Amino acid sequence: MTVTATATAPSPVLCARQVRADFADAGSAIIHALDNVSANFPSGHLTAIVGPSGSGKTSLIHALAGILVPQHGEIAFGSTVISRLNERQRDTWRLAHCGMVFQDFRLIDELDPLSNTLLPAQFRRARLPDGLRERARELLAGFGLPLRAGPVKALSRGEQQRVALARALLLDPPVILADEPTASLDRENAQRIADALRALARSGKTVVAVTHDERLAALADTVLTMKSGQLIETVARPGVSE
Repeated sequence: MTVTATATAPSPVLCARQVRADFADAGSAIIHALDNVSANFPSGHLTAIVGPSGSGKTSLIHALAGILVPQHGEIAFGSTVISRLNERQRDTWRLAHCGMVFQDFRLIDELDPLSNTLLPAQFRRARLPDGLRERARELLAGFGLPLRAGPVKALSRGEQQRVALARALLLDPPVILADEPTASLDRENAQRIADALRALARSGKTVVAVTHDERLAALADTVLTMKSGQLIETVARPGVSE
């Protein structure tokens, strides 16, 4: 599995500033999903977000993507305050700047791997250029995925996860946000995906990964630890990705 990352110019810094997001549970009790979280996610860095289940890791990555809008604080990408945009504007920003790998993949079961990978481009264009189709094929091949026809629902969870990563990289976005990108993979493929994410960071992209995988966290330039919606520790590790 080989994924080549092309060096890119530095992107604006993605950051969370005193972000708070609250939810009411079934009994109307307030849950502090994010409680005054502040962090910077610079380009050229792989940031791992770790912590126990329910600690706010997925809420944070959804806030960074503009999927979740905080009640307080802001999410910004350079001069663009994403959390102040309306829903359509946030969708447009995400399509142009952000590749997402969701924990539940969010693939269309009836489509084949190539069609799923090409989905982000189809929101932009009625007719896809041949070069983009070739990029999709190269990404799938690089992740060791079959190009044969057939629905993705017939693939293993590990294969589906790699399709989701190929889809996230299709439009070469400056920001990659991945929620448990190695969770469904065997040890060998998990290490290869972790290495690919590190290579993307080294090429100049902003890469943020929620993970329970110690091997992926060990490759990160910065490790953020969350608990009960709070960011309780930030560990910077200069030189890890060099």
